[in-house]
Amino acid sequence: MARWRDPGGSGPAQSSEPLKLDSLQRAVLSPQIEAFLDAVRDPEGQALYRALKAAVDEGEVPSEMAERLGAIVEVALSSGRIRRLFGPGAQLSLNSLYKKTPQGLQLESSIDSLNRALGELGGNRVESIAAAVRSPGDYALTIKTDSAQLTIRFEKEGVRLETVEVGSG
Repeated sequence: MARWRDPGGSGPAQSSEPLKLDSLQRAVLSPQIEAFLDAVRDPEGQALYRALKAAVDEGEVPSEMAERLGAIVEVALSSGRIRRLFGPGAQLSLNSLYKKTPQGLQLESSIDSLNRALGELGGNRVESIAAAVRSPGDYALTIKTDSAQLTIRFEKEGVRLETVEVGSG
């Protein structure tokens, strides 16, 4: 079998366009950023969060702040805090915003790549499927067909095709 291993990759290019926020996103994110600001003791870190909060309050986050915003949105969504405090509408709105951040764009790219690889398996007979834990929060799924074997990695950073073996035996 020929073997291919994913080297990782840098992901999609980040947009230089500012992220536009609607009034719900501004209302939900402002207190989240305030909480981060309260937790930071470093004056430089506080200045960064103050600048981000000002940008959020204005409704337009410059591209150079998009990654920091993405990190805050990710924490707020993954903790369940947004849905609990603001309801499902706020959660949907922040999910939409997250997809525009560098982290969200990276995840979308990894899913697109995986779906293209899985599409190549169409028409093949599945011989086995197995899951494995690599470490906490890091899992792998191996799919073996009559013509290929794929190992898919599920990590905090996203989903990626780890290895592909093509051919017989």
